[in-house]
Amino acid sequence: MKNSSTNFYKWLLLLMLGGAYFFHQADRAIFGVLTPYIQADLGLSEIQIGHITTILFITIAVVTFFAGFLGDRYNRKWIITLSLLFWSCATAAIGLIKEFEIYGFTISAFAMTMFLRSVAVGGGESFYAPSAMSLLASCHKETRSLAFSIHQAALYFGLMMSGVLAAKVLGLFGSWRAVFVAFGLAGMILAIIFIFALKEVPREIPSVKEEKLPLSASFKAYFTNPSALLATTGFIAIVCVNNAYLTWAPKIFSERFGVDAGVAGSHTMLYHHLVAFVAILIGGWLTDRFVRIMPRFRLLLQILALLGGGLALLFIGKSGSFTLAVMLTAVYGLFRGLFEVNTHASVFDVISSRHHASVVGFMLLLAMFLGALFAGELIGRILERFDKSEGCFIVFLLMALTYALAAILMSISFFYTFKRDYRSKEI
Repeated sequence: MKNSSTNFYKWLLLLMLGGAYFFHQADRAIFGVLTPYIQADLGLSEIQIGHITTILFITIAVVTFFAGFLGDRYNRKWIITLSLLFWSCATAAIGLIKEFEIYGFTISAFAMTMFLRSVAVGGGESFYAPSAMSLLASCHKETRSLAFSIHQAALYFGLMMSGVLAAKVLGLFGSWRAVFVAFGLAGMILAIIFIFALKEVPREIPSVKEEKLPLSASFKAYFTNPSALLATTGFIAIVCVNNAYLTWAPKIFSERFGVDAGVAGSHTMLYHHLVAFVAILIGGWLTDRFVRIMPRFRLLLQILALLGGGLALLFIGKSGSFTLAVMLTAVYGLFRGLFEVNTHASVFDVISSRHHASVVGFMLLLAMFLGALFAGELIGRILERFDKSEGCFIVFLLMALTYALAAILMSISFFYTFKRDYRSKEI
């Protein structure tokens, strides 16, 4: 492709992948928004919801590991397109869940929800991120942080609008099932567009011939790199806290402050992600300018964001009113957005481009596995054991401490290891 057409396509690619990421995150978020309705209809307990969340994140962790390996070695267009089609079909199928018998065996609604939500949707979504981030990185060099920030903003837009759109569809059809069917059908339409519009592009760095490297090479490049591992601790903290927030915040706010579940779901999603949406766009633009002067700027911004976000989470747990708590979720969203500007870019700074998709797989394997234990099992049991007020404080205190620990670990890279591992010639 000529330079002009290449430049046009890299922004078209960003637009298309942003659309896919919108449904990726909206599909995941609507379950948390609709949890009270799903529990009432299917008779699921908090512990069962926690198990569904745990299996979801473990599935994502395991499948993403293999998805990263495939994304560095096979056509990324088809990996992205087929994954979008698959998870959209599974999302629509959630709206059809019911208990049924087959050959004398009863398949419970809980088992069906576990399979469709945790295994089918989670497994399908897992193939997206490694190939998508690698494809974006191949097309965007000087504009990498801006591209990643816009792509991440699509995540926020999906999460932000999930509560609003779910409430609209719920009000229109009067059923939580219709919400899943509507989101699933929309994702299927986008997947059909990808078949014709999405393209694969060369992924090799200049003067390096593309080759199908063994997984052990990517494994060594990542796990022997202290800067990459330290940067990953921040990603783990973000995933653990974000997944806990998406899963439990609507329910916690509804029960603690005595507001309607739909109102709690829309408020906890909308304002938090609206501010994060703005923060990540501004942060991406700023990062691409300051990182030229100070290569460690990505890390500095992430460390400060973790510290500020931790304080916001602590105050949410201590808040005594619904209005104040919602305002603080917006502050938390500000710092979350500033961190996620460079979630992958800070690791790509110290890892060869030949391993980018595999590295995303490794990162998600670690983060989602720990996120499963944190958001699914630990938070679920805390809320089951303690009363509404005390349980809320403990949950948000744990989130704040998780952020603080990650900030300390990332500071080690900032002061000691980043300069040695920085790959300036590939940026």
